[in-house]
Amino acid sequence: MPAHPEVLWAQRSSETDEAKNIIYFTVNLPDIKEDTLEYSLTPTHISFKAKAGNAAKGIDEKDYAFDFDLYDEVVPEQSSKRLNSRDFALILRKKEKKLEYWPRLTKDKIKTPFLKTDFSKWVDEDEQDGDVKIDEDFDMGGMGAMPGMGGMGGMPGMPGMGGMGGMPGMGGMPGMGGMGGDIDFEKARFLHYDE
Repeated sequence: MPAHPEVLWAQRSSETDEAKNIIYFTVNLPDIKEDTLEYSLTPTHISFKAKAGNAAKGIDEKDYAFDFDLYDEVVPEQSSKRLNSRDFALILRKKEKKLEYWPRLTKDKIKTPFLKTDFSKWVDEDEQDGDVKIDEDFDMGGMGAMPGMGGMGGMPGMPGMGGMGGMPGMGGMPGMGGMGGDIDFEKARFLHYDE
């Protein structure tokens, strides 16, 4: 029996601009074998079936599949797809132009643990007209290095931070005399909640 791949999704809605009336749909499955990929999109249904894995990376080849009815209609002819080594990504064009988001991706209100919100593309309904740039041309390149993120070493000027003992010369807070570490347990009063 095939396994379900992780599917990530997010959406935009517009009453006037059909380019902003879309579903971002990503089958998050690396190393999909292109010759085994079977994908079908109708106005009300989506299905996917493929083998994925890479023996050179020590990833066994497995069968993956899903199919379900969509919450509302899409326009397959105006939808786009892209396959790369990391995933199979789609942009589905919603048929009906309206401002409200779909409440869910599937027609049936059932739990589908493999369907998850794509928070990297998600925008709240009331903020969707802002300047949110999502790479819709599917050109991610090799992602490259992320400037300013190299090293992940310690904080500058704080090498090793070893010891972490007390701080000499810091006698405590003013006005808090007698707060040293010497507690006289004979004189200390303890509260018991059963009294």
